Amino acid sequence: MTSIDPPRPARSGLALLVIAAAQLLMVMDGTIVTVGLPVIGTGLGIPEADLDWVLTAYALAFGGLLLAGGRAGDVFGRRRLFRAGLVVFLAASLLGGVAGSGAVLIAARVLQGVGAAIVAPAALSLLADTFPAGPERNKALGVYGAMGGLGSVAGLLLGGALTEYLGWRWIMFINIPIALLVLAGTFALVPGTRERGGIDLPGAATVTLALGSLVYAINRAGSHGVGDGLTLTFGAAALALLAAFLVIQGKARSPMLPSGVLADRGRLGANLVMLLMGAGQLATFYFLTLYMQTIKQYTPMITGLAYLPFAIGIGVGSGLVGPRLQARASTRSVLMIGMAVAALAMVWFGFLTPGQNPLLVLLPAQLAGGIGLGIGFVAATIGGVQGVAPRDSGIASGLVNTSQQIGGALGLAVLAGIAVAATAGRPRGTPLPDALTSGYTAGMLGAAAFYLAAILTAVLLLRPGAGSPAAEPVAGTSR
Repeated sequence: MTSIDPPRPARSGLALLVIAAAQLLMVMDGTIVTVGLPVIGTGLGIPEADLDWVLTAYALAFGGLLLAGGRAGDVFGRRRLFRAGLVVFLAASLLGGVAGSGAVLIAARVLQGVGAAIVAPAALSLLADTFPAGPERNKALGVYGAMGGLGSVAGLLLGGALTEYLGWRWIMFINIPIALLVLAGTFALVPGTRERGGIDLPGAATVTLALGSLVYAINRAGSHGVGDGLTLTFGAAALALLAAFLVIQGKARSPMLPSGVLADRGRLGANLVMLLMGAGQLATFYFLTLYMQTIKQYTPMITGLAYLPFAIGIGVGSGLVGPRLQARASTRSVLMIGMAVAALAMVWFGFLTPGQNPLLVLLPAQLAGGIGLGIGFVAATIGGVQGVAPRDSGIASGLVNTSQQIGGALGLAVLAGIAVAATAGRPRGTPLPDALTSGYTAGMLGAAAFYLAAILTAVLLLRPGAGSPAAEPVAGTSR
């Protein structure tokens, strides 16, 4: 392993800005297309039933390849891979902006996910290389974790404005100047540590294909039933590929997921909580966008602005409340508080109706949900990388992001199926807006169930004192 000298304080601040901007860009692109989905579908002739793949394609590629991306950074150099991933992301954004069909756009979204899978774990590992363990690193991790939550909402706000005034293609083009600015700032980054070993490409391929097959099976089950032939085929393929992945991990010299990374209960619990948060969050944005544009008839710009309370809530939760709670309480307690607030917000969304004043539910419930998720993102990010051995820091970093992205893809598939079933189950004669709204609220109540499951996960897997000031872990030790 090669070592690095810590950068000067001024350069550390610039490095944090570059890393945070990259994380914001990668996460933002997971949701930036959400508000523009109806316009994109009309412009490229994508059937409404397939629109969610514009979201899912990115999440699957991003989440499925993150662990391999983290390992690649460990082996080939984190700053080098950070730059390479930005170039891939930039090229994919250009391809998406000029796409003439739904297939090309979805392919571009996959390629964007590949670039993001290289950038995101390298960014988090470079943060760990730049800031020494302790309060300084925790503050930097808090900023990074905040980008994970704020980026999703920033994508919704920006996507609405771009779709309304410049056209949906600028949702893709806007990434190009931002990526170029981040590339220009990489001179402030340290090269990062490097480790010996290889990259588990067979493991990366099998787990990504397994997750893609699983999401397709869940989506198809919602529209064609569990007994449908293709549903069963893709479900069986997912199980077979997951089994193959486990076999490959057992035999690989450099496994994509070293057993030691998740051997610690606290890290395992933090990643499961992040997965459940991602599962609820992406689906919530999907349902709220459909509610606002289909039921309330908001324009893309108004839809984006209507997400402002969520953005404010994320900022308050991750920038103010979360770090203060983290300084005074254990990671487990902070996660439980955040998920309880988020679950209550989802229940609040359950009271949405077609003709309702947005001040009663739509806007205040978003503020509460943003605060809860902001608190949760900070705590889960810190819990996911605390105490990991230096040689596995890239993998641990990738796993935090993997959990959020894969959770988003799986959660959207499951909750969209619940929403469709709830809408179809309404009595005949029910007005269409009421039937659709009942489906959307059912999906968000499902998100509340995910957040309650996250609380249970924190109780069972995280130790009461883990992450508290009195039990601050040291990198390379177990909690």
